Amino acid sequence: MTDTTRVLIVDDHPMVAEGIQSILESYDDIQVVGTLGNGQEAIDQAVQLRPDVILMDLNMPGMGGLSATEIILERLPQTRILILSMHDSPEYISTALSHGAKGYILKDVPTDEIKQAIDAVMRGERYLCTGASGSLEPKGDSTREALTGREQTILLELAQGKSNKEVAQTLGISVRTVETHRKNIKRKLGISSTAGLTRYALEHGVLQGTGVGY
Repeated sequence: MTDTTRVLIVDDHPMVAEGIQSILESYDDIQVVGTLGNGQEAIDQAVQLRPDVILMDLNMPGMGGLSATEIILERLPQTRILILSMHDSPEYISTALSHGAKGYILKDVPTDEIKQAIDAVMRGERYLCTGASGSLEPKGDSTREALTGREQTILLELAQGKSNKEVAQTLGISVRTVETHRKNIKRKLGISSTAGLTRYALEHGVLQGTGVGY
């Protein structure tokens, strides 16, 4: 008998979440343990629900999928997170993977592909749907030092106009740690001002994970 895979769905669109749930519940080896509407709810309940796989929307009100992914993986490192998104931008995909996601699925994929993705990450593989993998091409700019997942999370928060103290409270870290990350981000990107960080985040799609837009 195949072990049951516990799946948590996190999406702020109830019709999307319910549609995915009904699809997954048709499989004998899948148990949907919950459907939640934003990243903070996912963080709050993941420890109790103990899902094997989380299907995580990127764009949600409040805390988006990127920040939630990183925080959940710090607490539950064995959990596999699959990002659900309408966006196939390479920046979105590479950022999601750098935050620890095991895969990336576009919301318009055939329904059986969601099951394929879950099976793949449960085998320890990375899964990118066809549209997502096709948009991931090698970047020409290999000289710039890459931001870590934590630095990208902090960039996301800072780009929304939050102070160091507000970022520290959101992520549960010290103000001094935020200040250190902020300096490293500016150094790596060659940016000296907060406005420059915001502009960079907008141009590279980083802000798209905040709940702005679909």
